[in-house]
Amino acid sequence: MSPASTITPPPRPAGGSEPEPTPSVTYSIVIPVYRNEESIAPLLERLATLTRRLDEPLEVVFVVDGSPDGSLALLRERLPYQRFASRLVCLSRNFGSFAAIRTGLQLSGGSYVGVMAADLQEPPELMFDFFEVLCGGDADVVVGTRLSRADPGPSALAARLFWRLYRRLVQRDMPAGGIDVFGCTAVFRDHLVALGESHSSLVGLTLWLGFRRAEVPYARQTREHGVSAWTLRKKARYLSDSIFSFTDLPIRLLLAVGVGGMLISLLLAVAVAVARLSGAIEVSGYAATITVITFFAALNLAGLGIIGAYVWRCFENTKRRPGAVVMAQQSWPPGEHRER
Repeated sequence: MSPASTITPPPRPAGGSEPEPTPSVTYSIVIPVYRNEESIAPLLERLATLTRRLDEPLEVVFVVDGSPDGSLALLRERLPYQRFASRLVCLSRNFGSFAAIRTGLQLSGGSYVGVMAADLQEPPELMFDFFEVLCGGDADVVVGTRLSRADPGPSALAARLFWRLYRRLVQRDMPAGGIDVFGCTAVFRDHLVALGESHSSLVGLTLWLGFRRAEVPYARQTREHGVSAWTLRKKARYLSDSIFSFTDLPIRLLLAVGVGGMLISLLLAVAVAVARLSGAIEVSGYAATITVITFFAALNLAGLGIIGAYVWRCFENTKRRPGAVVMAQQSWPPGEHRER
């Protein structure tokens, strides 16, 4: 794709379920901001360059997530002079990047929406590729997949381990390098923000929704300003929230351990009984005590697993996720003939 190329959105199909786009905005980009003061100036320059490549209006929604540095003041000072429309949102405190992104998505008005970070490790030019795919009409959501990552060795190793565990334990269709940047249509966005779960994963919900998904590969850039706020503690919390929100793995493990323990306790009871009868165990009451302890301990674990299975189903119902998501619909007036 040449730098001079532009995107022309296709006409909207008549009778579709997708709402009409905002008249003045076709593309939106949502950017959460936290401790990104040093990268604001180059970010605005890259966004201005991106604007020149698009032949339809662009808006950028900046969501300042309780950032303690001067990011808010700097954006408030510079945004009025940018080539693109902008919206500046300031949250009352630090709620986390997912909450900030959700807020930005709710306030975005474009027919096509992209989400990216403010640290420039994911190049803003990637948004152009996302919009091009979305305008082609063959995908409802586009995710960026990393070809490489210019992170320090320990950080890159930890990231690979983290996403390997995530793919194995939570969602197998997660890209190998995870998802840090994505784009979607207005219809997909509306479904995504309608899922008002707390302590969940916005990325996990993006995969859970389904729809037509496409992938755009890219090389992650070296971080030039500041340090990452994606700490080990936040990664562990993200993994635990994802496990408890999208899988019943802990309950199944507990139930499996309980059932397995009951079988082992039965074998142990037979072994202890044989040892008692053969005279290998001479202590009175030892056989009965060991048998009772092992059996009821395993029975307790199995019972907790069964109860947990019911609690999990109650928890699933409290999430209020829809049982099905309508991707598109179309109707015709009575008597109109259509060829199959």
